[in-house]
Amino acid sequence: MEELKAAAQKVVGSKQVLRALKAGNALRAYVANDVDTFLFQRIVTAAEAAGVPVVRVASMRELGVCCGVEVAAAAAAIVR
Repeated sequence: MEELKAAAQKVVGSKQVLRALKAGNALRAYVANDVDTFLFQRIVTAAEAAGVPVVRVASMRELGVCCGVEVAAAAAAIVR
C-alpha cells in the first residue's frame, strides 16, 4: 500500500485499471476484497493475462483513502 501511496502515476477505478491493463501500462494492480465478484474476476483475469501482480486490499474505502480520493475505489493500479 505504501508503494501505491508514493507512486507518481496511478489510475483509480475499475474502468481505468482495466484500460491500463489492456494497454500494457500497469505495473501492479490493487483490488478491494469487498468488490463485486464479477468485477473482481474481470480485473484479476486481465492482470494475469498482462502478467501484472495483483494485491488485495481490505476494503474499497481503504483503497480510496490510500489513493487520495474521497470516495471508495474498487481498484487502482500503478502505471508507467
